[in-house]
Amino acid sequence: MDDSLPGDSLSDLSDLSQDSLADDGPDDTPAGGVTDDGPEPEEMYPGGPEVEVELRPQRRLRIWQLAPIVGLAAVGSLMFAFPLAFDFGDSGAVIAMLGLLICSCAAGWGMMAARRVGYTWPGLPPRGSGRRPDWRVVLAYVLLVALVVVLAVWRVARLR
Repeated sequence: MDDSLPGDSLSDLSDLSQDSLADDGPDDTPAGGVTDDGPEPEEMYPGGPEVEVELRPQRRLRIWQLAPIVGLAAVGSLMFAFPLAFDFGDSGAVIAMLGLLICSCAAGWGMMAARRVGYTWPGLPPRGSGRRPDWRVVLAYVLLVALVVVLAVWRVARLR
């Protein structure tokens, strides 16, 4: 009984080394030497054109952006409120006006930061939409700010 397997001898190994390797590429190569490596765009998206999706997260105000704004607003509010509430004498009006100024700066800084990430005031169109704001909404905001400023200045003027 012969226990040898076919191709087990040294002569069979020498026959293998003489065989040429099989070509794995396409049978016909174009003149430029480059072949297409996949389906055409029409075959990849049979339902219509390619749709781009934004992969970045939605922009939001972060805590490091909000902390200084809230801190300045709180300090300004306290500087404005304490002289008004406890009547600190002659320097109370100056401290109150400085507090109003700091509080107003913090409010402006907060509005600019919110605008930068895409937030808008209620009733106003989003940034970059091309729409014009309604003049009644703008007038309402202007009147509201003017009323707050007049009341603040009137109260500080009464300290003297």
